[in-house]
Amino acid sequence: MTAPDELRLLPWSGPEGKPCYLNTDDNAGYMSRLADNIEAAQLGMAAELLEHASDVVNDQAAGPEDLRRLVKELTRALQDVTRVATSRGHLFAVSDPHRP
Repeated sequence: MTAPDELRLLPWSGPEGKPCYLNTDDNAGYMSRLADNIEAAQLGMAAELLEHASDVVNDQAAGPEDLRRLVKELTRALQDVTRVATSRGHLFAVSDPHRP
C-alpha cells in the first residue's frame, strides 16, 4: 500500500462532506480509473459551464434568478476543479521526487 502522505484525494466527498482518499499501489485499478473518469467528467462539465456563464453574463435579459443559479453552478464546479487540482498536484509531487 501507499505511504500515508501518498493517499489520493478522490473527486467526491464522504459523509458530512468530508474528503475521501484512496490507498493503493495500483494506479490502473478500478477505483483509480473511476476517480480519473469522474475527474475528467468534472473538468469537462466545468468547461461547458464556463461557456454557458459567458452567454448568461452577456445576456441583457438575464435576471437576478438566472445569475443566482449561475453563481451556484459555478461555485459547485469550482469546488470540483479545485479538488481535482489539489489531487493532481499531490500526485505529481509524489510521482516526481525531484520536482520542487
